[in-house]
Amino acid sequence: MIKLISQGQWLLFCVIMAAIVISLSFHEYGHAWVAKRFGDDTAERAGRLTLNPLAHIDPMGLLMVVFVGFGYARPVPTDPRRFTSRYADLLVAAAGPGMNLLLAVLSINVYLLTLKAGLIGSADLGPRLFFVYLAQINLLLMVFNLLPIGALDGHLHPAVFSAAPPVPGLPLLQRSLWQLCIAWVDYAGSARQRADFPNHLLHQRSAAATNRLYVTWVSRGGRYN
Repeated sequence: MIKLISQGQWLLFCVIMAAIVISLSFHEYGHAWVAKRFGDDTAERAGRLTLNPLAHIDPMGLLMVVFVGFGYARPVPTDPRRFTSRYADLLVAAAGPGMNLLLAVLSINVYLLTLKAGLIGSADLGPRLFFVYLAQINLLLMVFNLLPIGALDGHLHPAVFSAAPPVPGLPLLQRSLWQLCIAWVDYAGSARQRADFPNHLLHQRSAAATNRLYVTWVSRGGRYN
């Protein structure tokens, strides 16, 4: 990131920083919102149930993004004793990556809709960079936070799933979701080089993963368990 400043690429630097701040704010808000829905208002009382970046961004974490290339936001406080479901921990942890996935999908579709409506042109560099980087950063944040290590959101998933009874169709669902996520990351990363970006929202791999999810859903009567 600091190299962008030294190279005079201020527009790209500002676009990436704005996308990172928005992505982290939505991520942490997702944790707080789901925790509140499961009976824990700790995050709300701490002022974290908001999309205001000032409530979520850690100054040192943001400086690390600039100088090191990665950073962090302020973790959302929760009190598991207040949760009303045995799976609340898992769902609260998954809410952050889930919010990132939602924001990625929304950003791409907003770009396509504004492009189709003629509000922006395909040659407009600013909007194109912003929406593509917003989608890419959110997808990367989602995948990174799902890793089952350390203080990342994914560290709860193996323990919860190993303690829960087996769910029919879950392995296929998990594989399909991961293939879909990887396809979107690959697509968002290459979209900047695509002259036909608006016409290829789902390429072959993401289409195959989506189809696999649909086949699983139909074969189980509209459910995955």
